[in-house]
This record gives sequence, structure tokens and C-alpha cells, in this order.
Amino acid sequence: MVVHEIKFGDIFDEDFFIYALRNNVNVIKELPGDILERFDNNISSIVNLRVKAWSSPTYYLQKVLPKLVQMRAVRIAPFSNRLAHGVPSYIQGLRCFTNFETMRFSEPIRTLAEKMVERMVKNSSHSGGQYVSVHLRFETDMVAFSCCEYDGGEEERHEMDIARERSWRGKFRKRGRIIRPGANRVDGKCPLTPLEVGMMLRGMGFDNTTSVYVAAGKIYKAEKYMAPLRQMFPRLETKDTLATPEELAAFKGHSSRLAALDYTVCLHSEVFVTTQGGNFPHFLMGHRRYLYGGHAKTIKPDKRKLALLFDSLNIRWDEFKRQMQDMLRHSDAKGSELRKSSSSLYTFPMPDCMCKHPEA
Repeated sequence: MVVHEIKFGDIFDEDFFIYALRNNVNVIKELPGDILERFDNNISSIVNLRVKAWSSPTYYLQKVLPKLVQMRAVRIAPFSNRLAHGVPSYIQGLRCFTNFETMRFSEPIRTLAEKMVERMVKNSSHSGGQYVSVHLRFETDMVAFSCCEYDGGEEERHEMDIARERSWRGKFRKRGRIIRPGANRVDGKCPLTPLEVGMMLRGMGFDNTTSVYVAAGKIYKAEKYMAPLRQMFPRLETKDTLATPEELAAFKGHSSRLAALDYTVCLHSEVFVTTQGGNFPHFLMGHRRYLYGGHAKTIKPDKRKLALLFDSLNIRWDEFKRQMQDMLRHSDAKGSELRKSSSSLYTFPMPDCMCKHPEA
């Protein structure tokens, strides 16, 4: 097995990042030699400060800064979610700028992604270049981790047991751990199948002329599960159909680079549909809100409600459509939602990143 170490510059334009932040933060690619020598030229020897999630700026000034001054270098890992949501406006402003203005993808990703967007727009010329993007989380690992059951019977259960053991080494076999697929589904925790996504979209009024881009990893039993979605939406595209094998060759085996291609095509869609949680849809929803002035169309379905509707034996299509159109209206109404105090700036950039604040 080949393991690829991911570096910042593999995904993002490192030089642009450094240049864009030049007036705010002095970003360097390597530690100065005299500092590195203090740690025997071994970065892993630098002390790792276990900073609590959502720490305040005061914590960094009182606890982290003295260590940094004393030792001249520190590490913080894990690094995500280490700073509180509520911080002074000058810090929040830099946070907004960094996230939405400095983090552009590296040139190889950007070049192919822009071609894919152009092709998607061209393929959607019948609708004025507008298309729907769907983040479909029906990969084997996602299905396995959810502990949900579909229609594969004993063969599926065996495959999922193998997948769980391969990726999580006994986590799901601990004493007292009970897997309840039915409860997970009712609670809205099961990944939507391609068929369920298709029925939802058709119920919302998207017909078979709608251009759809599906962003996904390797779908579990793709030939079987993707067939009904393709039948409902013949104008369906993925990165494997929009780009040639030759164009994708340099990206194969690099899941983060492939995800960056998906991210870009979804970013420029007229409507974005998220079907499961995770960083990809959360950052993308925020980026779209920022990019389109709070007017990005996002569909975030109520999966608990969907489970009840899909499992109802007596529901008529007219009633299902009415329920789906209510869900669509609710999603549209939340397009420019303001950030609550406990919510992420990266998902809800308004008002912090999108409204001018008076100078203190």
C-alpha cells in the first residue's frame, strides 16, 4: 500500500497564501536553522501544546504565548477548532479573510476544476448554464460507519463488518456496543441512497432535463445503486465523466485533490444539495453564502422526515411531492441565515464576514 503524505502546497496555492497574508501574518515555509537546531533539526521534537477546543484569545495570550517566547517554537495539534467562535472583530475579520480570500487551490487543481465547471455549464446550456450539485455520501466506509442497513441482506452485512474492522479495528465490536440500524434510520443518521436522493429531487420539482453533478468518492456497489439516479436524471455528470482519464491521472490516489475538484464544481452550481454532515458540505455552504452574498441556494433535507416518508407504505406521490416542496421552501428560506453564537463562522459567514462593522 502506498501512503501519500499530504502537504499544504499539494492542495492550496502556497505562494498566494503567503502573499495574501503579508500585511497581517508573516508566514514562512521552513523554520529558521537556528531555531530548528534547538530541537536537533527534528520538528517532531518541538513541544506539542494540547490546546482545548474553542479556546479564547486570552488563553493564547496567557498560556501559549509565554511558551512560544520561551521555546521560540511550539506545535498545536490537533489544530482545527482551537479558537472560540466569539472573538474580537479584528480577529474575526482576519479569520474571514483567511478562509474566504487566501485559500485558493493549487494551479493544477484550479486549471482542471475550471475546465470541469466550463464543461458543466456548457452541458447545461438548455437551462442557461445552471445545474444542481449533490454531495452524495454513499461510499463503502460511510455506509459501514453509519451502521445502517439497506437492501443487500446477509451479503451486505458481511461486507460492512469487514469494512468496519478494516477501518476502525474493533471499535464496533466493543463489549456493550449495540448496533441498531432501524433506530439510526429513524434518527436521520443513515446516508441517503442515490435512489432516495433522486426521489427527493423529483419530488421537489427537478425533472429529467435537470443537469446534475454528483460529488462523491467511490460509491458502494455503484453499478447497482447509481442506476436509478441516472435513469431519473440522464444529464448526470461526475468528475469521471466531465474530465478525461488522462486529465485525472495525476489526481488518482489523492483523495483530497479529487475532493477539491468536486468542491469547485459544487461551489459554482445554482443549487447545492447536501445529504450528510462533514467538513465538505459545511465549508461549502459557508463559501457559497459568502460568494453569492447570502443568496446561495442550498438544500439540506430533514432526514428524519425523509425516513418516515420513504418508509411509509401508504403515501401517495402527490402527498410526497407536497412534503418535498415544503422542505425545499424551508431550505431556500435559510439561504442567508445569520450565524448564531454557537455556530461556525465557516458555515455561517453572515454577519461577521459580510457586513461592515464600525471602527472601535
